[in-house]
Amino acid sequence: MLLVFGAAVVGVLVEAFAPRYMRKSIHVPLTLLSLAGAFALVIVQVVKGAVPTAPVAMGAIAVDGPSLFIWGIILVLSFVCVLMINDEGHFVASAAAVPGSADEEEAEAAGGSHTEVYPLVLFAVGGMLMFPASHDLLTMFVGLEVMSLPLYLLCGLARRRRLLSQEASMKYFLLGAFSSAFFLYGTAMIYGYAGTVSFTGISKALATGSLLDPILLLGLSLLGVGLLFKIGAAPFQAWKPDVYQGAPTPITALMASGTLVAAVGAVLRVFWVALGNMDWDWRPVMWAVAALTMVVGAILAITQTDIKRMLAYSSIAHAGFLLIGVMATFDKSLQNSKSLSAILFYLLVYSITTVGAFAVVTMVRDPGGEAGHLSRWAGLGKRSPILAGIFAFFLLAFAGIPLTSGFFGKYAVFAAALASGSEAGDSLGGWMTGLVVVGVIASAIAAFFYVRVIVLMFFSEPAADGPSIAVPSMGTVAVIAISLLVTVGVGLFPQPMLDLANQAASGLFIR
Repeated sequence: MLLVFGAAVVGVLVEAFAPRYMRKSIHVPLTLLSLAGAFALVIVQVVKGAVPTAPVAMGAIAVDGPSLFIWGIILVLSFVCVLMINDEGHFVASAAAVPGSADEEEAEAAGGSHTEVYPLVLFAVGGMLMFPASHDLLTMFVGLEVMSLPLYLLCGLARRRRLLSQEASMKYFLLGAFSSAFFLYGTAMIYGYAGTVSFTGISKALATGSLLDPILLLGLSLLGVGLLFKIGAAPFQAWKPDVYQGAPTPITALMASGTLVAAVGAVLRVFWVALGNMDWDWRPVMWAVAALTMVVGAILAITQTDIKRMLAYSSIAHAGFLLIGVMATFDKSLQNSKSLSAILFYLLVYSITTVGAFAVVTMVRDPGGEAGHLSRWAGLGKRSPILAGIFAFFLLAFAGIPLTSGFFGKYAVFAAALASGSEAGDSLGGWMTGLVVVGVIASAIAAFFYVRVIVLMFFSEPAADGPSIAVPSMGTVAVIAISLLVTVGVGLFPQPMLDLANQAASGLFIR
């Protein structure tokens, strides 16, 4: 975290003092090296077995097994997203210029660029690292804000469809403001109940105090709403597809992968470590949210005609699948690290596939920018069979087809949920079984719109004025290759990654 934040601060100094023509040549290696160095530090800490057994930084940060696993995922995702960001043509020449004005044309003709994108990304990544590893609510709120504020700006910097991008930025800002307000008000209520914002102190207060205190229940509700906003769970997903559609595609990829990983990690940290003693009070609500999220994401994705909006609703459905594991994970009476490891594994395989899919989207171009409308993808398999085949494979992984990483991700989550319900017995078994049934039905619905795109690409005739395929940069090629390698490799040999997730899950401490 210190390395990433330090590099972000250096990036700000570069923007302030370096000549404009030198900035990008400094930012790119600085950003990539800092992310690679941070990932190397995570690996070194794991290999040396030097994982802390208590919160660090005066009790503010929990660097345990799940934190390190999530950090590794976020750093890999941010590294490959920076490779996409480095491509020319994604970001506007002058964000301050009115769209379509002479000032904008002059900035483009002069080759202007917003190199502050790189330090903004580093600050966002630093917030993503802090958010799921926080060990008290105020630190978590700081992580939430540091993660979100740069993304509000980055969403409004798309080079094409400028008004749509600015709308996405405003909507994401308002959505994030609601999320932060709910979270902070919930923090105040929890503090009023427990007298502390430390997760350890909150857990001790729950063990000795009333679990039906109105202040506690209000605080729990508000915290849950704030976190579910960040995940994009229904019914809090309203503007998420608009944001995904309007933002520059590399930023969309970073939000769809890194932000989801960080938010799910934060949910686990809050509800397991701090509020786990009252799981039965919120389990019915979480059940309804998970079921609604899966159904809404799957059904509304069918109606979409824009590829990025379709992937956005797909992301919402996958958030619902993750919430199945979240419900099973919180049954701590079973010492159920299996559910936690299933969630970590799912986060890894889904997020990597997501980045690869958005990398493919950046390569299918119309004269006005990326070919967003699904009709423009008709016959892509005949114009560029390799690219269409790769995208089809990513879609099959989203659908959970066997021999892909997505299949084992869903299987791990569903199996952990069923095991949790059967071991607990009583009514919990029925809750979990019913939720898994809803998940299977939502997966079947989701498979329809994934297969629809595949059929459109391979069994439709391409239009005479069909989209062009951009010549990929080395960065985009690397992103697609890494995503494809992980999706195929984990699909064929899932056990090593499952073992790594199990090892990380067993390293969780609650102190």
